[in-house]
Amino acid sequence: MRRKDNSPREYDLTIERLSHEGRGVGHVEGKTVFVADALPGEKIHARVTRRHRRFDEAATETLEQPSADRVVPVCPHATLCGGCALQHLAPAAQITHKQAVLMELLKHQGNTRPVEILPPITGPLWGYRRRARLSVRMVHKKGRVLVGFREKSTHYVTEVTHCAVLHPSVGERLPALRDLIDSLSIREQIPQIEMAVDDDSTLLAIRNLAPPTPEDLALLRAFEQATGLHLYLQPADPASCTPVSAPVELHYTMSGLRFGFRPGDFTQVNAAVNAELVGAAVKALAPGPEERVLDLFCGLGNFTLPLARTGAASVLGLDGDAALVERARENAEANGCANVTFDRADLFSEEGVARLAGRSFEKILLDPPRSGAEQVLRALDLGATRRLIYVSCNPVTLARDTAILVRDRGFRLQAAGIVDMFPHTAHVESIALFEPRR
Repeated sequence: MRRKDNSPREYDLTIERLSHEGRGVGHVEGKTVFVADALPGEKIHARVTRRHRRFDEAATETLEQPSADRVVPVCPHATLCGGCALQHLAPAAQITHKQAVLMELLKHQGNTRPVEILPPITGPLWGYRRRARLSVRMVHKKGRVLVGFREKSTHYVTEVTHCAVLHPSVGERLPALRDLIDSLSIREQIPQIEMAVDDDSTLLAIRNLAPPTPEDLALLRAFEQATGLHLYLQPADPASCTPVSAPVELHYTMSGLRFGFRPGDFTQVNAAVNAELVGAAVKALAPGPEERVLDLFCGLGNFTLPLARTGAASVLGLDGDAALVERARENAEANGCANVTFDRADLFSEEGVARLAGRSFEKILLDPPRSGAEQVLRALDLGATRRLIYVSCNPVTLARDTAILVRDRGFRLQAAGIVDMFPHTAHVESIALFEPRR
């Protein structure tokens, strides 16, 4: 028989810090409490929403003493929508929090600190998201379709009329997009919409689990004509994307280079921050005319081509995605970059990593996915490497991989800093520079 839990359902507490995912953290009778939308230093009266053996989750009932860093969220849906976690925290304080997360993880998991803390790389706070995946759900109780991000800690779709972080071409058209999907005969067979914004246009790839009727296609084309957006249908994987009307050639420009991409391709969501990040990485590596450069997890050449333009002897870009490698080759040819080569290699497999055996490079850049780059960092020949730049989208795996480089591979962490690719979220992206200790 389960023992009855007589713990209080409401209590007063002081928020001590922010968790890595952006929730306030306090303690009641020694038990940790996570409170969404609460900030360090605040005194609150909280109501328990979910109880666990080692911690509680709670919501603020009354804010007794607000933090000086608290601001009014721009979005009226901020407390409910899972798209943002920190709109209630002043932007400067968001940067401070993210930097603290990075340094804490480097210290406790990487067992090191950088010699230099780099200034944060920042950009626009609003309308910055050029790429996003929106959930779509038919809600019969409401009698209509909902389009947006999911609510915090649930699978429900937030009912929103505007999104301040999405590019305005989509963020200001959510009601019209919702009405479009609601008018289709296949509305219950559409689980998501993926947006991709380039320098000139906006594309929406609609994931459809059933084929549209002629009437549906007419409605989609009318929406295109009314909004100027380009609609694609995606019945299977991203390669199945086909235009409802005419195809559009997506591209972005950076440092005089033109990068073509296609629906479903990985591109950075924040164009302004991406340009600053690439510039910082290229400046830090500064390859000379006699130096060989390796770009791991190169994608469509976002870092590779700017590195090739610096005058390096040669640049090799490797990635496991064959479609992105092909796109990178096309981009190199279109930009006249003759000193760069791209090849496919699964950098998470022994076979893929083995392709680097016996090859050395003076400068290395890697921009891995969230899982990091443990296997390839253990296998690389770093004997000739003078500088290594690690661009990270997950500080946990960066800290782990930093320990490998510092403890096992003879490098020191010369510099590190955050990259605010996702303002108002708890995502911590960063850049780290490593140099040999010798």
